[in-house]
Amino acid sequence: MGQSLAQLYVHLIFGTKERYPFVSTEIKPAFEAYITGIFKNLNSPTIIVYANPDHVHILFRLSKNHALAKIVEEVKKSSSKWMKEKGVRKFVWQIGYAAFSVSSSKLDSVKRYIQNQQEHHRRISFQEEIETFMGHYRISEYDGSYFWA
Repeated sequence: MGQSLAQLYVHLIFGTKERYPFVSTEIKPAFEAYITGIFKNLNSPTIIVYANPDHVHILFRLSKNHALAKIVEEVKKSSSKWMKEKGVRKFVWQIGYAAFSVSSSKLDSVKRYIQNQQEHHRRISFQEEIETFMGHYRISEYDGSYFWA
């Protein structure tokens, strides 16, 4: 085969250090747009980006040319720098992240889930949300004491 093809969708979630609510409603739209641009530059187009005050959900198509860890590193580094340039001087992401593969047939469902974050977090916390994902995806390596450090 002379052509390399890939269609890998990822639901990426990561939070601010100590879940500090750095992302204000005023900066949220520009922040989401900036993150979208980072992914576009990495040939990994976003389907949806939703920034909560203390964490972000991103549904995107992973480029066949970049490893997931490299994408996450670049998004965190660039978006952190951008926030600091916008005056959020103490902005820091937590070290870890959660990433889940998404079937093409489930894209609309995951997109709706991400769009409804505001309503969703009226009922459960970010930590409860992550722990639900860990159970749903059977992530046996999950160690809450490390993940939330």
